[in-house]
Amino acid sequence: MAATIAAPPEGKRSSTRLVIVASTLGTVFEWYDFFVYGTLATIIGQHFFPAGNSAVSLLITLATFGVGFGMRPIGAVLFGILGDRLGRKYTFLVTVALMGGATAGVGLLPTYASIGLAAPILLVVLRVAQGLALGGEYGGAAIYVAEHAPRGRRGLYTGFIQAGVAGGFLLSLAVVLAANTFVEKEAWAEWGWRIPFLFSLVLLAISLWVRMKLHESPVFKAMQAENKVARNPLKESFDSWAKWRRILVVLFGIAAGLTVIFYTAHFQSLYFIQSAVRIDDTPARLIVGASATLSILWYVLFGWLSDKIGRKPPIIAGYILTLILIFPLFHWMAAAGNPGLAAAIERAPVVVRGSDCSFDPFATQGQATPCGRVLDALTTRGVAYRAVVSNQAEPQVTIGSRVLPAADDATIAAGLADAGYPVGKVTPPLRAALQVGAAIVLIGILSGMTYGPVAACLVELFPARVRYTSMSIPYHIGSGYFGGFLPFINQYIVARTGDPFAGIWYMVAVTVLALLVVGFGLPETSGKKLE
Repeated sequence: MAATIAAPPEGKRSSTRLVIVASTLGTVFEWYDFFVYGTLATIIGQHFFPAGNSAVSLLITLATFGVGFGMRPIGAVLFGILGDRLGRKYTFLVTVALMGGATAGVGLLPTYASIGLAAPILLVVLRVAQGLALGGEYGGAAIYVAEHAPRGRRGLYTGFIQAGVAGGFLLSLAVVLAANTFVEKEAWAEWGWRIPFLFSLVLLAISLWVRMKLHESPVFKAMQAENKVARNPLKESFDSWAKWRRILVVLFGIAAGLTVIFYTAHFQSLYFIQSAVRIDDTPARLIVGASATLSILWYVLFGWLSDKIGRKPPIIAGYILTLILIFPLFHWMAAAGNPGLAAAIERAPVVVRGSDCSFDPFATQGQATPCGRVLDALTTRGVAYRAVVSNQAEPQVTIGSRVLPAADDATIAAGLADAGYPVGKVTPPLRAALQVGAAIVLIGILSGMTYGPVAACLVELFPARVRYTSMSIPYHIGSGYFGGFLPFINQYIVARTGDPFAGIWYMVAVTVLALLVVGFGLPETSGKKLE
């Protein structure tokens, strides 16, 4: 007979609190390590991918950011097998050590100027290590907490793990802002950017110290006692159509959907107000950081709510509301954050006409055609445009009703200034900043609805013998590929179309897919007994 895992008695509540605190702190620290790269994407691009064009450097840096996510499924397989065969505790001790070491390595890495091509290659290797580590972290932490939690509080307890992911993003912003404040601007550009990466050594020490105090999961100990530990968790996870179906539902219905909303709420909102709205980097980080602080609450709230009304209703409601609200929220951010730019785009839209307006976002030596060079000049300035194919040999730029006499960079800059387009980045006044922050908080609520109940749901979906492997693989494939490459895909679409809002359609398409899969394929799991 399978062992039954009872709720922790009153005398062991302090032990349960330690489980939650240790697992959540580890999640915060590990995601900090992963997110600090994305937070510093612009300056990393300058040091490791110098292309003579800031937009190109950012795109390549974001692609490397996505490489880390792309490695997560491999980490899920590796550490999932270890977690199901050797235990939950020691597996995610290994993952946090690997993550901390790789992040500190980025802080010590020589730049392209010092060692040439070896610098970006080594950077990619470290991102691969981070991705492998993260593939084992989330599943281990979520399972460890859920297997300790009382049945009626599983959503609440694991909600702290979800909040830990957002907490890692917030901590990365806070450390970057603090280091940026206390280091002179020139020194920051030269070596100060390394501080947030090296700070991960402090976080690693704290995380290892706390997690060493933990004991093995009671579910895993029960399986060990009954000699029911899976010998081949990977094979056993895929040995029937019912298991395949469950894994596909998690991949396309849960992981893909929640991740694109999460990264839109945090990373994409930051890139959007920095590049499209043209808000200066420091106030942009402050706005997103303050919004992320408030958003942490939603993951715990909706985890708790899923214990009361079920896991499925908040997820479905979050997907539907996302599809309804996401475009209005981004337009609100643009109008509030830089009203001068929004008014100029409305009053004097930019139209480019030419016979060959092909635009390569990855071009490092300049665009191949005159029209492509015009689009590059507009993209670099964050100006929205519409490209129209025409038979004329030389490109023609129209700003509002005025046709520019030439299509060179200086003439375009002068024409934009004459039409009232703001020059350079802006620092919005407090009222405007609060509006931008409110829009991001609302996206954070949508993320909380779709992410908060998920850890408990995933643990409840899969049997204990292969739980680590079965939930980690689809979760990290979905979040790694659909979400990890979202910043890159979004920026690429924007660069190709000239529309700062066009990239959002990728997130909308993935959310529609996720809504259909969850609506028709996800069973309700709330209150299920863990064998």
